[in-house]
Amino acid sequence: MDMNELLMRFKDRAPKVLGSETFSEYAILLPLIEVEDEIHVLFEVRSLKMRRQPGEICFPGGRIDRSDSDERAAALRETSEELGIAEKAISDIHPLDYIVSPFGTIIYPYVGKLNILFEDMRPNPAEVEEVFTAPLSYLREKEPELYTIKFKMEPEEGFPYKQIPGGENYEWQARNMKEHFYYYEDKVIWGLTARVLNHFIKLL
Repeated sequence: MDMNELLMRFKDRAPKVLGSETFSEYAILLPLIEVEDEIHVLFEVRSLKMRRQPGEICFPGGRIDRSDSDERAAALRETSEELGIAEKAISDIHPLDYIVSPFGTIIYPYVGKLNILFEDMRPNPAEVEEVFTAPLSYLREKEPELYTIKFKMEPEEGFPYKQIPGGENYEWQARNMKEHFYYYEDKVIWGLTARVLNHFIKLL
């Protein structure tokens, strides 16, 4: 193989997140809805019967399927299925920054408008315990509480310390993560949902 043949293999290549083929990919929608002529953000409470994170507050969304044409289509499909509304009732869908989590997932968030009355939704009881809305003006005025989560690096037993500079005293670059907490009435919005909400508010 000569140099030109080698480099041609990279011609027109579209970059992606390194190692992303081993990640689980999800798409979510931050839904905006008008309630009494005011912009609200809609949230779901996950069904108490769900295996993962029952009762937690989230945005509509889920795993990207092979049948989805792209991440946006997945967010649209999941929102339609979970809220019991037609996909055509969702408009003005725009991407927010995607998240590569330290837990092997990539999340693609979007923001969009729900062109439907709140009382006309028919949430899927298998996935959704309840839905509620909070005024965007209220959420913008309230600074979230921030708490730090520290990640500790623990190499597996038998790790070849002798092969790296510093050996067992090597200074690992462990990172910290800020958890956001929003409070609205009796609801606690935290975790990924609060991070996406905070990102959206900062973009405003």
